[in-house]
Amino acid sequence: RLLTSRRAPREQPPVKFCVSAGCCCHSCRYYFPCQRWLAVEEDDGQIVRELVPVDEAFVKKDTENDGQSLATLGLEQKAKSTTYTVKVKTGDKKNAGTDANVFITLYGSKDDTGTVSLKASKINKNKFERGKVDEFTVESVDIGDLKKIKIGHDNKGNSTGWFLEWVEIDAPSLGQCLKFPCGRWLDKSEDDGAIERIIFPAELQTTEYIPFVPYEITVYTSDIFGAGTDADVFIVLYGSDGICTQQKSLCLNKREQRMYFERNSVNQFIVELEDVGDIIEKIRIGHNGGGMNSGWHLDRVAIRRLLPNGK
Repeated sequence: RLLTSRRAPREQPPVKFCVSAGCCCHSCRYYFPCQRWLAVEEDDGQIVRELVPVDEAFVKKDTENDGQSLATLGLEQKAKSTTYTVKVKTGDKKNAGTDANVFITLYGSKDDTGTVSLKASKINKNKFERGKVDEFTVESVDIGDLKKIKIGHDNKGNSTGWFLEWVEIDAPSLGQCLKFPCGRWLDKSEDDGAIERIIFPAELQTTEYIPFVPYEITVYTSDIFGAGTDADVFIVLYGSDGICTQQKSLCLNKREQRMYFERNSVNQFIVELEDVGDIIEKIRIGHNGGGMNSGWHLDRVAIRRLLPNGK
């Protein structure tokens, strides 16, 4: 799951490049030069490239500013946040879907997220339709282990009654995917008339895996004509012994794709990915060839693993 990206200024503070085995330095940053097109009609026609790290001296000319921008500070705060992928299943019953505004609150062992509106489904244009699964992203500070959720709606719209089958929450930073079964109406004229419910996870349906860690990924688009792209840019990180992350899009939606990766821009992202360890041997970066202007001239990529090894 991808955290919200932000644009960073062109110049960055000096950083220490480190590739020694066993390094757990919080500021270790890897530099991956490219300086080539990822475009069907340019260069060799490839839209995906594998890059290996080089020494810091390669990019020293662009790291002379010793100030820290507000954008960078914002990303540091973002690195302390957790992103949850929330899937919601509407039941396959007559009139099960709702046009009302749905909200959710996640409760953890430390805190709760507060009320979060589930506005834009990543899967369906019309959300909460009969028999459909919708997916949302919820970002929050660390609330600890998930204990329960509250989900409901405001009872507004033409068709408000809703039959909720289940909610599934994937928390990569915790290494858990939890299922919250419901199987009841949230409808003033059905069941007990409640339009919000508190639901607890089903222990036997909880999946555990190795927790993800946040990586700071800084992407430099070249300063040449037509260098920017509107395509969906993705990345894969490779560690030692063949360990690699899943392929991850850097933008959450098409609006972000239009905003980022413009000519002569620097875009910085905090992305939660599988932990590949302290050594990043190479990356695979590319795009899907979509959008009005898909061709992209990539100057370089800088990557920093934000959590020390073992944390």
